[in-house]
Amino acid sequence: MDHLSEECGVVGVFGNDDAARMCYLGLYSLQHRGQESAGIVSFDNSNMYIVKDMGLVQDVFNTDKISYLKGSSAVGHVRYSTTGSPNINNIQPLYSKTSKGKIAIAHNGNLTNAYNLYKDMLSDGALFQSSVDSEVILHMLSRTKSDSIVDVMQKTLQKIEGSYSLVILGKGYLIGARDPKGFRPLALGKLPGKGYVLASETCAFDLIGAKYVRDVEPGEIVFIDDKSGVTSHRISKPVKSSFCVFEHVYFARPDSLVFGENVHMIRKSFGKVLAREHAVDADIVMSIPDSGNSAALGYAEESGIPFEFGMTRNHYVGRTFIEPSQQIRDFSVKVKLNPIREVLKGKRVIVVDDSIVRGTTCKRRVQAIREAGAKEVHLRISSPPVKHPCHFGIDTPKREKLIAAKKTIQEIEKFIGADSLGYLSIDGMMSAISDVAKDSYCAACFNGKYPVKVKNKGKYSFETRKIKLYAKKK
Repeated sequence: MDHLSEECGVVGVFGNDDAARMCYLGLYSLQHRGQESAGIVSFDNSNMYIVKDMGLVQDVFNTDKISYLKGSSAVGHVRYSTTGSPNINNIQPLYSKTSKGKIAIAHNGNLTNAYNLYKDMLSDGALFQSSVDSEVILHMLSRTKSDSIVDVMQKTLQKIEGSYSLVILGKGYLIGARDPKGFRPLALGKLPGKGYVLASETCAFDLIGAKYVRDVEPGEIVFIDDKSGVTSHRISKPVKSSFCVFEHVYFARPDSLVFGENVHMIRKSFGKVLAREHAVDADIVMSIPDSGNSAALGYAEESGIPFEFGMTRNHYVGRTFIEPSQQIRDFSVKVKLNPIREVLKGKRVIVVDDSIVRGTTCKRRVQAIREAGAKEVHLRISSPPVKHPCHFGIDTPKREKLIAAKKTIQEIEKFIGADSLGYLSIDGMMSAISDVAKDSYCAACFNGKYPVKVKNKGKYSFETRKIKLYAKKK
């Protein structure tokens, strides 16, 4: 793995007769957030219908399965595992018949006190069927005493620490919630005709024709039902936000609004600041597609050096870090990107990428650009050096595996084989974000300043058992 891997994408649809299809299209838009598994749970206020499996959205679902998912409400999830191993029991949405009725939950993030909560409930007789921290929330919801589901949510989430953006489906309602720090994004949209949608990114709204209403606020519970429409409730008193800056660096799609900002424009600003901080004489600016495209455009615009497509991407190869097999990862690195020799031959090239994690993939790319005939290769990174692991939903390697944690910039430059290497500074990165929001971001992976205390930093797991999810009609 030579890129940080995002965690999950969630979608919730309420009050639409085509809820499952809307949910499917939303997940299709969020495929970049997780390619390990996908699932949808729909509800017709009597029965829950479940389809989920390992693989891409388009592989998991077909026309028959979408037709099987009855009801006017649904929740969906695409996953890359941050806690729990990749197996069918860990595929979300999780669902159960509880003391509060039938509930399905989809979770994006990572609970930092999940292990302690899990141990307490296990000793009290709880039965767990997965090894994902999200199941802890489901058990706590069931155990919390109250006649009001909103009150149950408030009491449950007050006991949970870490990061979460949740969509929860029950009889006659859909709930969206974000942790008080707001680490992970979650947006509210209005569907054409009738109904509402919740999604990790607004790009999911565009495909289904939904209108962006607003973000779910940090520490907010959004309750949606037929009686009152959308109502807002607080988990706790407002605290200083800690939006994950890596959503803007790499994770989110450029066409999305995330934390109220357009991702493409933020990345262009990163590139412009990078050009001012690390100027160099060169003939062309190129990106490592696709995640470096926006920053490379900003670098070219600020420097006055023309932008060129120096590499072409095979879009039929998945993002390498999400592939679960190391053998497939290595293969994917080789076939994913190919230099365009006619563009690079004899040129002094500035190469813009979003980040360096281990450095091995970056080294091979620099080598490939040289072999294509580039005279000089100057590498520019549109984020600061990644030196610390994340405990809030990013599957970061251990610190000793992060190249910037053990090597200086000069040593990384030598290892990669670039003529020069320049990273965007932390101050430069924050200056590119709007003045209103720049004090509200978490940059712990760069500076080690974790906004909340982390308990039991290791992953937890426990025994699981397989369950049958979908039976094809005879």
